[in-house]
Amino acid sequence: MNEKVLETLEYNKIKDQLANYLTTDRGREIIDQLRPSSKFEEVDHRLKETEDGANIVRLQGEIPIPKLTEISPYMKRLRIENASLSGTELSHITKLLRAVRTINDFFDNFQDEDVNLTVVSQIVSQLTLMPEITKRMVQSINEDGSILDTASSELRTIRRTINRTQNDIRSRIGKYLKGSDSKYLTESIITMREDRFVLPIRADYKQHFGGIVHDQSASGQTLYVEPSNVVEMNNQLRRDQLAERAEERRILAELTDLIRPYRSELLNNMNLVGQLDFVNAKAKFAHQIRAVQPEISRDNVVNLRQARHPLIARDKVVANDIQIGDEYRTIIITGPNTGGKTITLKTVGLLQLMGQSGLFITANEESQIGVFDDVFADIGDDQSIEANLSTFSSHMDNIISILNGMSSQSLILLDELGAGTDPKEGAALAMAIIDAIHQSGCELIATTHYPELKAYAYNRSGIINASMEFDIETLRPTYRFLMGIPGQSNALNIASKLGLSKGIIEKARAFTDSENQDINNMIDELTAQTKRAHDEADQLDEQLTDSTKLHDDLQNQFTQYQNQKDHLLEQAREQANQVVEKAKISADKIIADLHKKQQQVGQSAIKENELIDAKGALNRLEVTPNLKKNKVLRKEKAKHDFHPGDEVLVKSYGQQGTLIRQEKNGAWEVQLGILKMQIDENDLEKAAPEKKAKQKYQTQVSRTRSSGMSPTLDLRGHRYEEAMYELDRYIDSALLAGYPSVTIIHGKGTGALRKGVTEYLRSNARIKSFGYSAPNAGGDGSTVVKFK
Repeated sequence: MNEKVLETLEYNKIKDQLANYLTTDRGREIIDQLRPSSKFEEVDHRLKETEDGANIVRLQGEIPIPKLTEISPYMKRLRIENASLSGTELSHITKLLRAVRTINDFFDNFQDEDVNLTVVSQIVSQLTLMPEITKRMVQSINEDGSILDTASSELRTIRRTINRTQNDIRSRIGKYLKGSDSKYLTESIITMREDRFVLPIRADYKQHFGGIVHDQSASGQTLYVEPSNVVEMNNQLRRDQLAERAEERRILAELTDLIRPYRSELLNNMNLVGQLDFVNAKAKFAHQIRAVQPEISRDNVVNLRQARHPLIARDKVVANDIQIGDEYRTIIITGPNTGGKTITLKTVGLLQLMGQSGLFITANEESQIGVFDDVFADIGDDQSIEANLSTFSSHMDNIISILNGMSSQSLILLDELGAGTDPKEGAALAMAIIDAIHQSGCELIATTHYPELKAYAYNRSGIINASMEFDIETLRPTYRFLMGIPGQSNALNIASKLGLSKGIIEKARAFTDSENQDINNMIDELTAQTKRAHDEADQLDEQLTDSTKLHDDLQNQFTQYQNQKDHLLEQAREQANQVVEKAKISADKIIADLHKKQQQVGQSAIKENELIDAKGALNRLEVTPNLKKNKVLRKEKAKHDFHPGDEVLVKSYGQQGTLIRQEKNGAWEVQLGILKMQIDENDLEKAAPEKKAKQKYQTQVSRTRSSGMSPTLDLRGHRYEEAMYELDRYIDSALLAGYPSVTIIHGKGTGALRKGVTEYLRSNARIKSFGYSAPNAGGDGSTVVKFK
């Protein structure tokens, strides 16, 4: 891809915005080197990578990548034998090791999501986990580069000795700050000079105080004196500090030697984390500018639906549909200046460059891009009349370069083709250039204000006219792209609107030839028809959206009805069969008794065939039960025939309430005391209205005792948002069930879940008090809540 088009279409501004979402130095290197690809497979791979990132951002926020400094200079130094890294350098490597571990854990947990990552998972699988080295580095080096006490037992012992000695020195010197000796001090403080504890002594009391003078103030009025009774203690402190530094140097050398054999693995991890950081940035940038994943055409068919320029604010930019590469490979946009022709060219070119770089584009779903071997653009601002010659020469230089470098797989964007010279010659030159480009087979979008090109496009196969809409009533461009309609000259219409004399307008029209007037009349009619078509299409889109939503709602309700109906029918069949089975058992018993009596009495009043027929009739009841008259089925159906105002039993809460309305998702809004809740229809059962307050109270108590609801809620293993939702539902249920107190198990972990539970309970007015459980009952891993 040529560098000039990247500058012309402001591609680097997109990269600058993308870089704002990075956290690693390696990610910035990747963006610095980012260029559009001309290979179909690579573009497809890049877009799938961004799709993975978008799914991660949608479900989990982003991949957890901290701010990481580039480590490649440190790896070069490790090639030198006996070279040691500093604490700061080792802290940067430790951050990388910790980040690799965090990322690996993140994707292990992400496997629970119902999303298949096609590219990012391959990157993660290449990360090298070094658990032992990571553990050693984490326990040795702090984030600021300092060495931790846990780096070695020797260092821990030395530092404890230093702290103890410092405390002893402060305690002994502190006695001078009080009592009779304090009169010798200029300030009642203990300070440091040359790493030794000293006191600020007034210069005129030097002989009275004694000790070793280490420094004096600028005025000479204050001497910084080390009392003689702490000299040996300061000497011991100095020896311990030197031992500390020696041990720290030994630890740094040891840690350097520990990671020295893993230079290639660390560099590879840095590359992979930088790539994941780049994926994060692409996904977050796409979310910010509301970009979508484009489809890719192997035939370079570009179909941008409601495309927007990504560098123009969304509330100001006008979106347009732009198609090229299928029925026509050349678009000629005609019409006056300041109508949006140049922005349209830049939008097409920049979105194409973004897509071929693996970035999502600012357009609607199902938009399509091509994969061009190169994109060429000759786009420049209008120049003054005095600069016309230089402008024309500059345009010609660019166009000659484009003609020499283009191929049948190129996209060419030319702004104001043929401008800067005699109109007749400029129009002729423009048509000749368009012919040459069109015959090469590449795709071309050109803008011009020459009227001759309108008829030219009409008479060429594969070439189509287009224009930018202009509102003659408001005398302003609408910036809407009109495919198939050439731009018209609005000079006379604008002059008339502005109040120019009608006679002058008519005379001017007489000077124009009839062919131009016919063309303008035709364009007027086409523009009006297109505007009506656009308006009708917008109305139809709205109606289609409303109809689709209504259809989906009805389909969901019908599906729920079918599922409920089948369930009720099956339940009724089972109950009916149970009734029939009981009847068969009773009938068999009666028949057996009759046989027994007949044998005992010796009579033949009851015939055998009559008994068999009766039993067969009973058996047939099981096979073909009369479900329409089945009381069990009718009773079950009646329980689920819901209407607003009905009294219902919420089975999961064991609580009776009143139906208010049915939501679009099929659930019902139910009034439960002072609460309104959305309840699934399968969790409801019709109940008779309760007549007496006493009966209502007794029923509630009975249901509370038999509801089976646990007085403990375990939130461990839940994501934060899910845990807060479960907690809110559980507190409501516990209040309805009449529990005086409950226990919330949130675990210790990172403390985020515990903090969320505390903030929720503190903000809930129905909570009387709460606090951590007893140490033998979970401690700060669970919270006991008491209700008002």
